[in-house]
Amino acid sequence: MILKVGLTGGIASGKSTVATMLGELGCIVVDADRIVSDLYRPGKAGHDALTGEYGGEILLEDGSIDRVRLAEIAFASPESAARLNSLIHPLVIAAQEELIEIERRRGGDRIFVVEATLLLESGGRARFDRIVVVDLDPELQVERAIARGMDPKDACRRMERQMPRDERLAQADYVIDNSGSLERLEQSVREVFARLKADLESSPNFGRK
Repeated sequence: MILKVGLTGGIASGKSTVATMLGELGCIVVDADRIVSDLYRPGKAGHDALTGEYGGEILLEDGSIDRVRLAEIAFASPESAARLNSLIHPLVIAAQEELIEIERRRGGDRIFVVEATLLLESGGRARFDRIVVVDLDPELQVERAIARGMDPKDACRRMERQMPRDERLAQADYVIDNSGSLERLEQSVREVFARLKADLESSPNFGRK
C-alpha cells in the first residue's frame, strides 16, 4: 500500500530540509520543482504549453525556458499567475500520479511524499491521504528568504500569491514547526514520520484512490 503525503509550506519555510529528513527516514520523496524543471525542457509538454501561451520571449538562446523572464510575466498579477498555474499544474499532477502508480505496482507498504509549494492551491487536499505543513512566523519567513538571497519585495510578493497561513494550517493533518533549532526540527520530523507510519499500518485503504 502507498500512503500519499503532500508536504507543503510557504516560501523559505524549510520544506526541502524536511523532505530530505523524511527521505533519510525511509520515505520516497519527490520534489515537484524537479518535475517542473523536466517539463520545461524542450520537447516536453510544459515547454510546449508555455511557448504556445507566451511565445519566444520566454526562451533563452538555446531554446530552454528563461525562468526569470517567465516569472516576471507570470507573477505580474494574480490573474497571470493563475494562468501559468492552469497550464502547468495539471501536467505536474499527472507526472506525480504516474510516479505513485509505479511504486504501487512494485508492491509493499511505502510512504510517498510529494514536496510542493502550491500543493494545496492546486487541490492537493483531495489528492493526498495526509497533508504535512511546515510552518513558521511570516516575518521569520521573510528573514530567511532574504538570507538566501531573495529580494525582500519579491519575497513578500510571492507570499501574497500563496494561500494564507491560517487556511494552509486548517488543511494540515500534521504541522511541523520550523521556527527553532535544527535539532528541534529533526525531532518534530521524527515524530511526524512515526505518525505517518502508524497511519499506513492502521488502514488498508490508503493508496487505493
